[in-house]
Amino acid sequence: MAIKKINNLELISKDKIEKWILPHLSKGKRGFSTKFDLVKIIQTIIKRLKTGCQWREISVKDYFGEEKISWQNVYYFFNKWSKDGSFRNIWVHLLNRNKRLLDMSCVQLDGSQTRSRMGGELTGYQSRKSAKTSNIIFLCDNRGQMLSMGNLRSGNHHDLYGISVKTWGLSKKFGLSCICRTNLLP
Repeated sequence: MAIKKINNLELISKDKIEKWILPHLSKGKRGFSTKFDLVKIIQTIIKRLKTGCQWREISVKDYFGEEKISWQNVYYFFNKWSKDGSFRNIWVHLLNRNKRLLDMSCVQLDGSQTRSRMGGELTGYQSRKSAKTSNIIFLCDNRGQMLSMGNLRSGNHHDLYGISVKTWGLSKKFGLSCICRTNLLP
């Protein structure tokens, strides 16, 4: 029996990326096709998001070998897909395809207040943390699978500040996935 060597850099297999992610990414409108392998770019983006390293610290040689590519090229695709909603489309599609696996008997609404040492547009001073912070809320199913995420808010308020507006936004985003949300959120 032959043992298949597993690539340690491969967080998600090439087949899964081609089947579940690539069809939902935006393409050039004028027929432009990139010379880079989009599967490798997706794997590099996932590695960066998983490790939290800086963009310029991404080891593109590990993924692309001797191909002429830099971290700026990878960031270009990440930024483009973030802004045009491609990542949201992927998330909604995956939720919709796998909704039978979700446990919607109870949903969890949780908040995260994160220190913003470098400041930023949506930061505010939080006295109990003695720092500038940002807030965000998450909606999860009963097993902890994330269903939706709110918009980033300034951290100078507690988690429940403006909760009705936040839950409306969560409900609207979650509603894109066509999952029954009766009596879950207003």
